[in-house]
Amino acid sequence: MDPDGVGRGAEAFARFMGTGRFLLYMTAFIIVWIILNVVGLLGRWDPYPFILLNLCFSVQASYAAPLILLAQNRQDDRDRVGLEQDRQQAERNLADTEFLAREIAALRIALSEVATRDFVRSELRELLEDLRQEEQAAEPGTELEVSD
Repeated sequence: MDPDGVGRGAEAFARFMGTGRFLLYMTAFIIVWIILNVVGLLGRWDPYPFILLNLCFSVQASYAAPLILLAQNRQDDRDRVGLEQDRQQAERNLADTEFLAREIAALRIALSEVATRDFVRSELRELLEDLRQEEQAAEPGTELEVSD
């Protein structure tokens, strides 16, 4: 016997027992059973207090409980696998996030060492000013013509 097939059947049974349709069918079955036995159209095979009906309920319950437990165990196994996969995905996401944070930090450090246009302009202006001062110191009265 295929254990997985039994498990699938148990899950299908448990799903069906948890529906309003099952309750409706069971209620209709009980009403028909009681009417047939009270009126006696087919004979009174289970007279009041309906011992045979109670026996049927007991048999149904004795099979339903283990099948429902089996279905719950299979669901727990699926949940456990899903949680493990979620945990592994979270670990991968954390590792990716840490890697990206390190890369961004490295880029920030690298960019802080790169000379910007404004920095280069200010350095050139300072050099130009230094050249002008040196020229003026060397030749009083002459001025270097340099445009910005």
